[in-house]
Amino acid sequence: MERHFDEGLKELHKDILRMAALAQEAIFKSIEALKNRDRTQAQVVIDADNKIDELELVVDERCVDLIARYQPMAGDLRFITTGMKINADLERIADLAVDIGQRVLELADKPLLKPLIDIPKLSAIAQGMVKDAIDAFINKDMALAKEVIISDNSADQLRNQICDELVNDFLAKDAASAHRAVPLLLIARYLERICDHATNIAEDVIYMAEGKVIKHHPEKLAD
Repeated sequence: MERHFDEGLKELHKDILRMAALAQEAIFKSIEALKNRDRTQAQVVIDADNKIDELELVVDERCVDLIARYQPMAGDLRFITTGMKINADLERIADLAVDIGQRVLELADKPLLKPLIDIPKLSAIAQGMVKDAIDAFINKDMALAKEVIISDNSADQLRNQICDELVNDFLAKDAASAHRAVPLLLIARYLERICDHATNIAEDVIYMAEGKVIKHHPEKLAD
C-alpha cells in the first residue's frame, strides 16, 4: 500500500512539472509571436491549450484519487492539496498565454505603435517568476519562493508604466490608435496576471513546506 502511494506521489510530481513546462512554453511562444507579429506561432499557442486542459484534469483526478485511497496526513496531504492549487494556477497561466496569442492575431496585420521594449521586459519578469516558483516547488526552496513574492511589485510597477504610456501618449492624443493600443494594454494586463499566479504558486510552496499561510499576510514573509 505504501509503495503504491509513494509511486502515486512521484507521478503527481512529474505531471505538475509537465504542466509547468507546457505553461512556460506557452508564455515564451506567445511573446515571440507578438515580437514577430507571427500569426502561425500565435495559433500554435492557441491550439496547444487543449493538451494543457486535458493534463489539468489528469492532475486533479490523480490528487483526488490519492486522497480518497490513502487518506494522507500532514506533509503528504499538504503536498497533494498544494499540487491541486499549483495545477490550477498553471492552467490559468496557459490560458493567459492563449489570450496573448489572440491579441497577436488582432495586431498581426497592423503596424506597431512603437518598438516593443517594455512588454518583453515584463514578459521576462513573468517567465522568470514562473520558473523560480516551480524551482522553489521542486527544491522546497523557501528563500526562492519569497523572492518570487517580492518580485511581484516590480511586475506591477512595469505594467502600470506600460499602461500609462499607452493611454497618455497614444489613446489620449489619438482615439484612432485604439485598435493598436488596446491589445497591448490587455497583453500587459495578462502578463501581470501571470506574475500574480506565479506569486500564488510561491505562496503555496511555503505552505506546503512549512504549513505557513502567507496569502493575505505578507508580514509573515519576514518570519
